[in-house]
Parts: sequence; C-alpha cells; structure tokens
Amino acid sequence: MKRLHPMLVTIVLALAGLAGPMLAAGFAERALLLEIDGPIGPPVADYIVRELEAARLDNVRLIILRINTPGGLDTSMRQIVSAILASPVPVSTYVAPNGARAASAGTYIAYASAIAAMAPGTNIGAATPVQLGGNPLLPPDQKQQQKAKSDEPGDVETRKIVNDAVAYIRGLATLNGRNADWAADAVRSAASLPAAEALSLHVVDTVADDVPDLLRKIDGRMVTVAGKPQPLATAGLEVVTVPPDWRTNMLALITNPNVAFILMLIGIYGLIFEFLNPGTVAPGLVGTISLLVALYALAFVPINYAGAALLLLGIALMVAEVHIGAFGALGIGGIAAFVIGALMMFPAHAPGLSLSGGIVAGAAIGSAALLLLALAALLRSRKRPVVTGSEALIGSEGETVFWQGGEGRVRVNGEIWLARSETSLAAGRRVKVIGRDGLVLRVEDIRSA
Repeated sequence: MKRLHPMLVTIVLALAGLAGPMLAAGFAERALLLEIDGPIGPPVADYIVRELEAARLDNVRLIILRINTPGGLDTSMRQIVSAILASPVPVSTYVAPNGARAASAGTYIAYASAIAAMAPGTNIGAATPVQLGGNPLLPPDQKQQQKAKSDEPGDVETRKIVNDAVAYIRGLATLNGRNADWAADAVRSAASLPAAEALSLHVVDTVADDVPDLLRKIDGRMVTVAGKPQPLATAGLEVVTVPPDWRTNMLALITNPNVAFILMLIGIYGLIFEFLNPGTVAPGLVGTISLLVALYALAFVPINYAGAALLLLGIALMVAEVHIGAFGALGIGGIAAFVIGALMMFPAHAPGLSLSGGIVAGAAIGSAALLLLALAALLRSRKRPVVTGSEALIGSEGETVFWQGGEGRVRVNGEIWLARSETSLAAGRRVKVIGRDGLVLRVEDIRSA
C-alpha cells in the first residue's frame, strides 16, 4: 500500500479538525419561530405549511407560532391545523406580544398545538363561525341559542355548521388534554378569556413573558406529537426567527380585498378604454394584467357573487350613459349599483376580509368623475362644427367664379361647385354656403348676410 504524502495527510487532518465545529454549529438544536400577525388566509396557510414541512429536515426541536390574529378563513385554518397535527416536530402556539389575541381561527390553532401559551395582557376565544355575509351563525344570547336548537327548517344549516365546529374543537381539546367545555362555549356563544383565566381553566398550558421564558417553562413537559407522547427538551435552544418571505408577502398583498378590488377596477376600465380607443395598447395591456391578477386573488377570497354582478352592472350602465345619453338616468343608476355591489361583494364582518369604506367611496367618486368627464367631452363634440360628410361645407365661405341669373359656379375650399342663390350675384363676390342640394350648393352674399 502506498504511503500518503505527509503534506496531504496534514491538510486532511486540518480539514477534519475544522469540519467538526462547523458541523456542530450547522446542526445545533434550535427552536423555529414563525409569525402569524393578521388575518389567517391562504398566504399565511401556505407560509406555515411550507415551514412545518421544511422543519422535518432540519435539526429543529420545537416550532413556535407567535400569533396575533382576529381570525380568518375556515379552509386556511384547517390547513394549518392539519399540518400541525401531522408534524413530527412539536408545535407551540404563543399568543404574543402583550395586547395580542387569538380570536376565531386562532383559537382552533392554539387548541391543535402541543403547547398553548399566552403572554400577559392577551386574550383567546370568540370562535363562533361567521357566514360570508358577516353575521354570526349563532347569536350569543341564551334566548337565540335556544331558538337555534329548535326544529325550524331555517335553522338546520346554521346548526350543522356550528355543531361541526364544536365537534372539531372538542376533538382538538381532547387530543391535547385541554378544556373541551370552554372550547364549545367559545364556539356557541363567542366566549373569550384573558391569559390568567385561560391558564386557570386549562385552556392554555402556560403564561410566559417572552420566548426565552416560554422555553424555560415548558422544558421537560410531556406532550403528544403526531399521536405519540414525547418529552420536551427546550432549555437552551437557539431561537431562529423565520419571517414570511416575499412570496407570502406578495400573496398577502394581492389577496387583500382592497387591493384586489382596485386591481379589478383598473382591469375593467383599462379594457373599456382600449375597446373604445383601439390601438392605444397600454390601457389594454395594463387592464388585462390587472384583471387577471385580481381574478387570481378573488379565487382565494370569499365573495358575494350578487354583489360582483351589481358592481359590473353599475359600470355597464355608466358606459351606456356615455353612448346613449339618457339625461343622467343610466349614470345615476350605474353609480348606485356600483356602490351597493361593492358593499355587498365582500363580507361585512369577516376578520380581515372586509372592504374599506374609504376605498368604496373613492372608487365611486372616481367612477362618477370619469362619467362626468366623458359626458362633458361628448357635449363638447356635439357643439363642434362638422368636418366630414355632406354637412361639412355648410358655413364655409368662397367666391363666385361665374354667375348668370340665379345660378352659377363658386370656388369653396379650393373646389368649383354649382351654386344657386335667391339674389343675383356678380363674379368675384364673397359668398357663404347656407345649404346643399346634392351636388349644388345654396349660397348667399356675405354682405347681405
């Protein structure tokens, strides 16, 4: 066997000595901190699910969801809950900072986590499902609760949705040994608790001042992870924060109802302008891109299709007003339909999914301004002299070339025309065209006019 060169041996040993600390640093045990700050929708669900999947391959011992949310979409919440329950890495939901809340969908996520923690001055609850129209599916007072339990046909769908939500959160409570009765109350009557009461009622596992305090307090606890009991070893873990990336931020921006609404209007008005002025290119291009992005965003947001139809009808009526000229009737009806449709289009009380009143007012004023500008331009165009067609010569001036009796020839706009006049004219006299009979002009002496 050949002997290795002494220098080569020295290099290999040196690299081996450096690799040890480097590998140790790269595989240091750590806790992953993810942020949920705002409504829970498709972008947030995509962000959380992707990071939970990625954590399987890293040396992550704990995932902390620092949460401050008013709630969000049921579908997005269930995606996050499913990812938490399937994760081999224990997940801790931490309602923070002080003053934060885990309302509606946030309550379900907290109940699904292996550890549920809160910072002082925070609250949790109000998990009643909300219809797309924004009204609670079950009113909070006892009288209406009893009414919802009646056998009236109109209450069947409401009871089905609420009972499904109650069963769902009870299952999550049983899985992690938390207060199932209060969870059901949070769904049925929108109950909410501050941190201290939530701890005393076994709704959460601990109250911690900050993330290091949370790691100290949950160290050594036995939790259920992916259906199996597992002790937590969290003392001394390095905390690595993974904020939402550009993809999540971009999706969150375009799925914001206000942004999606504005993009939709830009798209519609851009295409209308392109159709009315073919060949301008830029309005059509910008409008097409904006409308496609808006349609993509609206696919993730619950909308009322009757409201969307009213909004489109309002725009169509305003465009028709410009072309038909119905003395403002179509325009006023279009503006009214536009405003009503915009208000109906998005849920009025769904957390983070409502349309700003200022945006609606601004869009309505802008649409009305465009309508007025178009009508003003139309009126100005009607007052302009005709420059083409058979009436274009009326009002033009010229001079007689030859005249005999009541007929002769005149030069108008560089052309010789047959002409008639009620008065006798002489050659070289300045005349004005007052009418036209086929190829014969009717003229009069400018001096007599």
